[in-house]
Amino acid sequence: TEMSSLNPRESGDYIIEHAKHVSVLPEGIAKLTQEILKALKDKRLSVENFSQHELHPNPDSNQPEDYSRAADWVFVLDTLNFCFWTPNNYTKYKVDGYTGYFALCAAVKRAIKEGLDVTNPKFYSEIDLKTLEGIFRSDDGETEIPLIQKRVECLHEVGKVLLEKYDGRFENVIKAADKSAVRLLELIVEEFPCFRDQAEYVGKRVSILKRAQILVGDIWCCYQGKGLGLFHDIEKITMFADYRIPQVLVHFGSLKYTEELLEFLKTDTLLESGDPREVEIRGASIYIIEKVRDEVVKILKDKHPEISVDNENSVVIDQYLWDYRRKHNADLEHIPFHKVLGIYY
Repeated sequence: TEMSSLNPRESGDYIIEHAKHVSVLPEGIAKLTQEILKALKDKRLSVENFSQHELHPNPDSNQPEDYSRAADWVFVLDTLNFCFWTPNNYTKYKVDGYTGYFALCAAVKRAIKEGLDVTNPKFYSEIDLKTLEGIFRSDDGETEIPLIQKRVECLHEVGKVLLEKYDGRFENVIKAADKSAVRLLELIVEEFPCFRDQAEYVGKRVSILKRAQILVGDIWCCYQGKGLGLFHDIEKITMFADYRIPQVLVHFGSLKYTEELLEFLKTDTLLESGDPREVEIRGASIYIIEKVRDEVVKILKDKHPEISVDNENSVVIDQYLWDYRRKHNADLEHIPFHKVLGIYY
């Protein structure tokens, strides 16, 4: 059952305790902590960064329909927020010039503009492959978004649950969680199987929950921690373990691969979902960011009482590092990343 799995933070600890392929380095964690503190002081790290992006919904609390629909929009994005790299050419899939996750956002925004009711589960719970291919058509007209059939299945699955149990609105799932990010996370994982990003590792069930946690984090950011985005325990959400953040962690010297794993990653071989090497890279990512977050909060309280710790959590740290990777891609490109063709990230 659900209860017998470790939560993401516990999973990070447990995985690091048993890891054979990766190690975490305190001096790299300290370096990363300094980077985050500096970004905080320069106000480059903030909950507002999400809705400032032109491809994200920016809900207006004076427009009830628009306000509530933003949650449905975010829900669709995170139902599909996985696997954007194409073998041999990671950023070949482009929409309106955007790559990766932003290509997904651009495609959804384009579909809305074209009058398709993409954020409505009545529409997407019955969507067919051809329609979805049209929505995700790429700039070059031939590169397909990876795993398109799986995307159809995910939409059907979550759309049906939303219609049957939540009156077709994701805001009703949020309200059922009663302002608890942890409860919302549990609900998402219980109700929507395609968000169950867990693995068996050294005799325990570990939870990484990348898309489920990013969904909670995105709702918090989208509504700027107010209204539908108000959670009293947002600090319990960990980072979102994907294939990009580890490049940054290696770059800062906080994450280290064994020589053997490094050589393996350089071969670009696909890993199966749940492979111990994959679980360790992702678990280490959670562990490192939690350590950084704890350290940052401690330093702020001790030395910078003027900076509020309210919004100082793993969600904003993750977003900052994800943006960092995009900005410094040229410096980080030489660091290989692990590749899994799957729906969890």
